[in-house]
Amino acid sequence: MAGTATAVGVIAVAATLTLGLGVAAAAAVTSVRASAAADAAALAAADIASGLVAGVPCERAADLAERSGGDLLSCRVDGLIATVEVRLPFGALGARARARAGPPPSAP
Repeated sequence: MAGTATAVGVIAVAATLTLGLGVAAAAAVTSVRASAAADAAALAAADIASGLVAGVPCERAADLAERSGGDLLSCRVDGLIATVEVRLPFGALGARARARAGPPPSAP
């Protein structure tokens, strides 16, 4: 009987660890997806701000964020530099990422 209780305990601990690691892995994947969505949105907004593509920078950034399954929380365009923040849902919380795109800073 003691062996059965030990086996059940070991299985319960293993299942709990597996579930916890699975949730942590899913959160990591969501974080990477949020980062990728923010990068794409910032690049698109910067392309429009530079005149490379026609359109409204923050509208295009919001469109790309939505296509990635997220929401555009903020979008700011200062000259040729676009800064965006994107949120992707994950359970009760969410993953947020911020990205900035534009020309490189000039050398001093």
